[in-house]
Amino acid sequence: MESLPILHTERSEPRKQNLPPWLKIRLTQGANYTELKNLMRSQTLHTVCEEALCPNIFECWESRTATFLILGDICTRNCGFCAITTGRPTQLDREEPFRVAETVKTMGLNHVVITSVTRDDLKDGGAEIFARTIEEIRRTVPGCGIEVLTPDFLGNWDAVAAVTTARPDIYNHNTETVPRLYRRVRPKARYERTLELLQRVKDQDPTIVTKSGIMVGLGETREEIHEVLVDMRSHHIDVLTVGQYLRPDQKHLPVEKFYTPDEFLEIKSEAEELGFLHVESGPLVRSSYHAASQVPTSVGG
Repeated sequence: MESLPILHTERSEPRKQNLPPWLKIRLTQGANYTELKNLMRSQTLHTVCEEALCPNIFECWESRTATFLILGDICTRNCGFCAITTGRPTQLDREEPFRVAETVKTMGLNHVVITSVTRDDLKDGGAEIFARTIEEIRRTVPGCGIEVLTPDFLGNWDAVAAVTTARPDIYNHNTETVPRLYRRVRPKARYERTLELLQRVKDQDPTIVTKSGIMVGLGETREEIHEVLVDMRSHHIDVLTVGQYLRPDQKHLPVEKFYTPDEFLEIKSEAEELGFLHVESGPLVRSSYHAASQVPTSVGG
């Protein structure tokens, strides 16, 4: 096995970056990786692991875990950090929930993460498909833990309520960055909307674990990170993920800073002191990384 830059995937050539040593990974394409890749293609399914150029794809697929990307593979937004293709989606696959559920069953998963591209072209932002996917998995694989990572639905609270009513175990919506950087990093998103979405989920069903994540390295200060963590806890967010932003290519925002592993541990300690029930903080952490281990035994306010 050779050591490769972190942004190597089958979809793209390795991009040379001056990465610190803790951001180097070893490429392993074993039997589980190949089997899972073939399974996804045979079911005409997408994964955020592939579309977003996730650095953990080889590790996760070898351990037979994946994050399903529903509602197609074309996003209606053009965020400055994201590698997913931007454009105008052409269709909505209403049979997708069934195929996802069958694939979860075939893989023998006991915890699954469902996310999507942002579909601002749809009246409900795709909430119906999210809800149906949850329902199909519940029917096909009873007892499987279900986590959803949704877009903000442009503040359509009926859409958020529809997903919440389907009762995922974890409802995740990423904060991504600090308020000052939103216009540059997430031009169509709103910081206050993100926090309100997760508060509404908790208000509707207090038993659902709420979760959010941020990227660091985009030019934020440590003081701004602290303020975001305080805001998250004041909106009763239970689980936090913190990871290093990495530039997909030259069209995306540059990395302003590579945080050290010790700095990630400091952020983790700070967040735990604020009362998060679980904190995953490290250079390679992404929203769904080690997701099954991020489920608290109980949730609180």
